[in-house]
Amino acid sequence: MPLIKLQTSVKCAAETKEELALELSKICAKGIGKPESCVASIIEDDAVISFGGKIANTAFVEIKSIGGLNSDVNNRLSAMICDALNNILGIPGSRVYINFSDISANNWGCDGQTFG
Repeated sequence: MPLIKLQTSVKCAAETKEELALELSKICAKGIGKPESCVASIIEDDAVISFGGKIANTAFVEIKSIGGLNSDVNNRLSAMICDALNNILGIPGSRVYINFSDISANNWGCDGQTFG
């Protein structure tokens, strides 16, 4: 169950948030190699984010997954996510931080139970 969560300082229209949620879900599934039917995508816009001591258009992305993350995957995901955020929101990759977390199956739950 990969999760991709975007927090951005850009205020987005509802349609843009939906576009981002679907695009990031596809990117996450493709990059990690898990079915998109298992991916959750969260978009939080209009956040106040200081980046490099400045308040400007920026983004923070969290990716959590039970397995599937490694250096090569993370690098590919980083490139695809930065491209998408630049294309959709106009945020350059230099203003995007991404955090990758490999989660133990025992620490991830769904439908009243954990995956471990």
